[in-house]
Amino acid sequence: MNLAEQKLENRLRMVEDHIGRSLAESEKSGELRTAANFGKPLDFGDGYFETPEELRMGFKILKDAGFAPPEIELMREIGVFRESLDAATSDEDRTTKRTRLTELQLKLAMQMERLRSARQLNQNLL
Repeated sequence: MNLAEQKLENRLRMVEDHIGRSLAESEKSGELRTAANFGKPLDFGDGYFETPEELRMGFKILKDAGFAPPEIELMREIGVFRESLDAATSDEDRTTKRTRLTELQLKLAMQMERLRSARQLNQNLL
């Protein structure tokens, strides 16, 4: 492991330690128990698990702050089309919705690949 990797690992460990201490203090003070979702599973919303792992946290933060990137909006739209496809009553409606769903999924896949490629390029430049 080179020096840069060691520094990064040490910084991550320090952040994890800080988070752990903060959670322990919040738990001790009772602050965690007053949270609206205490004891409930996290709701990541549509598209969380379709997002590449390395982009999930950033996208989640942006989404929660009201600044959802276009990929998140596409994931939401895909979720709506999946539900409407299940509710479709005619073959023609199902075909139309399935076609639109496929187009949206392809568009999302292309955008995610572009993000992965850009991330890989940035890593190679470092």
